[in-house]
Parts: sequence; C-alpha cells; structure tokens
Amino acid sequence: MSIKVSMTVNGKPVSAQVEERTLLVTLIREELRLTGTHVGCDTAQCGACTVHMNGKAVKSCSMVAMQAEGANIVTIEGIAAADGTLHPMQAAFKENHGLQCGFCTPGMVMNAIDLAKGNPNLTETEIREGLEGNLCRCTGYHNIVKSIAAGAKAMAK
Repeated sequence: MSIKVSMTVNGKPVSAQVEERTLLVTLIREELRLTGTHVGCDTAQCGACTVHMNGKAVKSCSMVAMQAEGANIVTIEGIAAADGTLHPMQAAFKENHGLQCGFCTPGMVMNAIDLAKGNPNLTETEIREGLEGNLCRCTGYHNIVKSIAAGAKAMAK
C-alpha cells in the first residue's frame, strides 16, 4: 500500500508517495536524490545514514519514512551556507584531515554537529563516546576526534 508523506528537507517542503515499509534513507536517496546520506550496513550500526530530524541526529536507515511525517529533516547537503561556504564542522574535517575514503564522513559530520551543539569544549572522551554509533574503516579516529574538537570550537564562534 502506498502512502503520502510530507516533510521539510533542507528547508524545502517535499512530498512523496511511498510504500509503508520505505525507509527514510531510501526516500532521501532514491526519491529526493540526496545521495550524501549513505547506506552502510542497513542495521543502524555504522552511522553512515545519519541525518538531523527536528534538530537531533538520527539514523535514517532505522526508521520508516512515515515516521518523519511533518518533520524538519537536514541532510549533509543542507548544512553548508547557500553561497557554498562550508559548515564549521565540515571545514574542521577538511582542515584536520578527518576523512579518508569519505564514505562515513557525512554521517560523522551530522553526528558531530549534534554532539557539539552548545558544547565548544568537548573532551576526547566525550567525542569518542559520542561516536560509538559511527564506524570508520579507514582511519584510527585520531583525526576525526581532532576535527570534531576543532569544529565544536568553531561552531561556538
């Protein structure tokens, strides 16, 4: 059975007809063509699918699209300024070499933004614990942690 879902994605109202079991990540990637949100594991273990829903980081592979009815969704494509200026957390990842292959990066950045809200002085322990639901197979996390610490400070400015 097909149902209509409506929400705001990256500041724009969107509606789509989806099957009841359609995952939010599928709607974002396949219907809206916002492919920065990645599917890594389909089990909510890796965090590559992290988006913001009503200001909170959520794993979009662990919820059906109709759970986001009326919600405000922000994907990695929606965090840079309209003129293309990177979000402070994106800039920090770039400046501190917080990525390698880039597959996990969108989810890491989205989770990091939520983690850093209102806390410019995150400790290494807080960052590492906050990243428990995000996996990176390329790095040893050192530069990711460094990036998040720098991004949190930059977000507070």
